[in-house]
Amino acid sequence: MFNLALMWETGWLEGARWGHSPPTDTEHLATRFSSLQEEPYVMLKKSDKALVGNDRFEGFCIDLLKELSNILGFTYEIRLVPDGKYGSQDDKGQWNGMIRELIEHRADLAVAPLTITYMREKFIDFSKPFMSMGISILYRKPNATNNGFFSFLNPMTPDIWVYILLAYLGVSCVLFVIARFSPYEWYDAHPCNPGSDVVENNFTLLNSFWFGVGSLMQQGSELMPKALSTRIIGGIWWFFTLIIISSYTANLAAFLTVERMDSPVDSADDIAKQTKIEYGVVKDGATMTFFKKSKVSTFEKMWAFMSSKPSTSLVKSIEDGIQRVLKSDYALIMESTTIDYITRRNCNLTQVGGLIDSKGYGIGTPLGSPYRDKITIAILSILEDGRLHMLKEKWWSGSSCLDEERRETGPMGIQNLGGIFIVLASGLVLSVFVAIAEFIYKLRKTAERDQRSLCSAMVDEIRLSFTCERRVKHKPQPPVIVKTDAVINMHAYNDRRLPGKDNMSCSTGMTPVFP
Repeated sequence: MFNLALMWETGWLEGARWGHSPPTDTEHLATRFSSLQEEPYVMLKKSDKALVGNDRFEGFCIDLLKELSNILGFTYEIRLVPDGKYGSQDDKGQWNGMIRELIEHRADLAVAPLTITYMREKFIDFSKPFMSMGISILYRKPNATNNGFFSFLNPMTPDIWVYILLAYLGVSCVLFVIARFSPYEWYDAHPCNPGSDVVENNFTLLNSFWFGVGSLMQQGSELMPKALSTRIIGGIWWFFTLIIISSYTANLAAFLTVERMDSPVDSADDIAKQTKIEYGVVKDGATMTFFKKSKVSTFEKMWAFMSSKPSTSLVKSIEDGIQRVLKSDYALIMESTTIDYITRRNCNLTQVGGLIDSKGYGIGTPLGSPYRDKITIAILSILEDGRLHMLKEKWWSGSSCLDEERRETGPMGIQNLGGIFIVLASGLVLSVFVAIAEFIYKLRKTAERDQRSLCSAMVDEIRLSFTCERRVKHKPQPPVIVKTDAVINMHAYNDRRLPGKDNMSCSTGMTPVFP
């Protein structure tokens, strides 16, 4: 605990403006500051030289005092204070710590991580908060969990695995339908037998599923799409599998290298429901007062547990609490800003859960003190121009823990891979439109050649494509055209063959396949 004696150096008050006329002896106002030694707010400076006076101390509150002195124009002297507590009421209603210093006018200001509370506000005045925070839980980092037999599934969430399976089934079925629908995916099964009316399609339902599996496993298959529509499906499926496999491989490596932590408690409710882990607060602090005065059932239950074991639950200082957390199964409930500072420098500690409440640190003054408004205006000034944020970054940064060690790797969900599913669906829709265009274009040419109507050719083609049980179908036979004798004689006259042409044949050993 410190007592900081301040002297207004050249300040005189004129309305709401500070002037700089040389003051007389009666204008010197002796202002005493009370503070508390706590990292990183007020600390003893480490140096090989013997330090005296204000040079002995450093920290966030010390820099805040320097900023306030530059604005308001005062000098100050830091002195040790015998009482080492923030301030709380006993059963008789008597205050201790810095609050008592202000009530009894033994200090004019209290600059420390002093929480603004309802009970304190009834006995002293506070400036506007210079820092916002809440109550949270400090706990030792749990041991890494053992990987299970199916830990290879951890890089992705269960819903992603389900979506991948549905995408595989959907693409395979769409490929099968489009391949039978597109006329360019059918080919002559016996090219050496021009009279054969049998055409063949490689993409049966089973072959379509095999094509999808081969692509997903990055192995490929002997099946290759021929039509533009089926090639679009194949290309977009290959792109989909490339992203999925690459993401899975990268996240699997991270899961194997980063230890997974499994904390036994995740919130204040979890702590209140169990008795294995002891927990507590700093004695005579604002956090203890919060639990003592709270009417919430969970917090009342927690305070009943702590008050039943005051010797083990309540600690004298934050340093004692940290040692308890490190050496035993103990959780310390304290301000989140201090937890943030501690966990940045001790990689064995972590913050559990979110904030229990929301409060702020303020500078305390006696009731009716003229300093409160001046301090408030100065705090708002350095808050608005960003200097207060820079002070916090100065004293809270510089973590010795590597960011990679502090960052937990989580499974990839739909928020990470949702885009690739949208791309896949867009590719399937595009392939459907292309297949329809191919179907209409081919049938128009066929109908003109065979002198048939487009509707008739379309009905026959759809029926033949989707009623055949195997992967072959008969070619639609064009109408029979009766030739006249003159045409027959002309064909006979033009039928010239090379020597030996009659003996030429295409021997392939293949026979037409019929459904």
